[in-house]
Amino acid sequence: MKQRLRKLWFGLRGVNPDAVIVHFWTGDVSRARRMTREILALEPARRHFVVHTGGADPPPDCEPVPLPPASSGELWLMLRHRFRDLRVGLAPVLFDGTPNPLRAAAVAFAPGSILAFNANLERHHLRLRHAIASVLFLAGVPLDRIFLRPSWLYPFKRDRTRVPEAVAVVDGRPTDPSRPRVAVLSPYFPYPLAHGGAVRIFSLLREASREFDIFLFAFARDPATQEFEPLREFCAKIAVASLPHYREPRWATLAPPEVREFDTAPMRRLLREITAEAGITLRQVEYTQLAAYRGDILVEHDVTWDLYGQVRRRAPSVSAWWNWLRWRVYEARALRRFHAVVAMAEKDRALLGVPHARVIANGVDLGRFRPQPERPGRRLLFIGSFSHFPNVEAFLFFWREVWPNLAGVSLTVVGGPDHLLHWQRFTGTPNLPDAPGLRIHGFVRDVRPLYVEANVVVVPTTVSAGTNLKVLEGMAMERAIVSTPSGCAGIGLEDGRSGVIADSGPRFAQAIEALLAEPERRSAIAREARRLAEERYGWEALGAEQVRLWRELSTGRPRGAGGPPPPHGHSPRPEREESAPPGPPR
Repeated sequence: MKQRLRKLWFGLRGVNPDAVIVHFWTGDVSRARRMTREILALEPARRHFVVHTGGADPPPDCEPVPLPPASSGELWLMLRHRFRDLRVGLAPVLFDGTPNPLRAAAVAFAPGSILAFNANLERHHLRLRHAIASVLFLAGVPLDRIFLRPSWLYPFKRDRTRVPEAVAVVDGRPTDPSRPRVAVLSPYFPYPLAHGGAVRIFSLLREASREFDIFLFAFARDPATQEFEPLREFCAKIAVASLPHYREPRWATLAPPEVREFDTAPMRRLLREITAEAGITLRQVEYTQLAAYRGDILVEHDVTWDLYGQVRRRAPSVSAWWNWLRWRVYEARALRRFHAVVAMAEKDRALLGVPHARVIANGVDLGRFRPQPERPGRRLLFIGSFSHFPNVEAFLFFWREVWPNLAGVSLTVVGGPDHLLHWQRFTGTPNLPDAPGLRIHGFVRDVRPLYVEANVVVVPTTVSAGTNLKVLEGMAMERAIVSTPSGCAGIGLEDGRSGVIADSGPRFAQAIEALLAEPERRSAIAREARRLAEERYGWEALGAEQVRLWRELSTGRPRGAGGPPPPHGHSPRPEREESAPPGPPR
């Protein structure tokens, strides 16, 4: 009876009672095709239409509806006319951030039936009763974070941060009673040497282990599966805690979310128990997000508030301002809780603005990264882990503003572990760029053959802090480097002598073309870069500076240094005289 009444109702209106699905291809064609295939698999029995404005080849199971390019209003009128006898039950629309008048026409045509797909092909029904969720989805917020609620507002929410209890503790070389004992805390396990931070931690600990017994504490997704053997050669003990599954909205905490994410009870327990058992007298904390654990030395791999300040200046928004403010306040207070602070370069030491900061620069293994003969060609190399968002920004800058100005060149990119996952997280797009001559790798265990193959190393960093270890590797391998000013900041490259520095896309491309056209000049610049690396950046000399700092603090440390960490969940807080907000950046 219900079906008969339904047919009668739609018959009186002159509309087919069977709902159809109208797909709107309003963005990248490859994504739109994947969107349509997904819906076809879910609803194979329905009648499907694909609406597009040219340049599309819909699947054979869909009826194409080509429309001429027009304004949103004109397209809406065309849609009304074309589907006047049909009932639209579902309207998948691609919202990938590209401007398209057909998208607005689709929303106006079938406002209650829109199934929105974002650039990652996550889908969400746009509903007025879920207006906030719909707006967040269209703004690019990942679907799994749209419905997160802050624990202080929803104390009984189900989707809470989970901290696995799994840990792994592995003994290394025997301890020596004559050697002082130092704990080093890192937000990740520093092997394999997949990015610059891992290279630095591994290399300096190896050098310092000649005079100190080192106890390494680190985080990892799966503590038991880490490659312990290389570190066991120079660490007395290695303790690895699980990374938490952090489920707080980024905006919802006063402390930066990275700080909250790494503040876990299992790690505090490991630190407390092993410090007491082994008689550890000194603690070095790597990276600002771990400053809540306190200690004697804080290693600022970058000045984080300055990094977020650069992002804020490039793309102003409330979110960018909030991220910058939290880091500015947190970092300024954290610096005062340590007896020594280590910066990567003189410019970073000046930015920190505290008298107890000193520079221990990044370095390179000069014995491992040796010059090799260069073969003729037009081959470029960019290395930068996509887990660090400035490297994604760098590649986007090169791809959009430099690559179109080059001809007949090849580019090899090394994006590090899980590079596609990080690319999707930072850009909101499911696929990496693809073009003739472009090769994008994930993690490469040994990058030396890639340097040997390259004619020019490119460092197109636009947002940066600290110093770039990949610049140092290129210098050590005697390859000419073209860099933005921020990409080689603090290293001492001289434009035209030991490298080439360019501050815009066209100039960057011109610099590359000039070097490729002049092999003798390219070779002279590369030789000078190697000489500079030998003079300043060998790990042995830098390791001696690390040892000197540890000796100073071990023998002349103020009373109370290296005390136990504060209770779980507490961040470092300033003394009473430090309660005023920090001044403007220096």
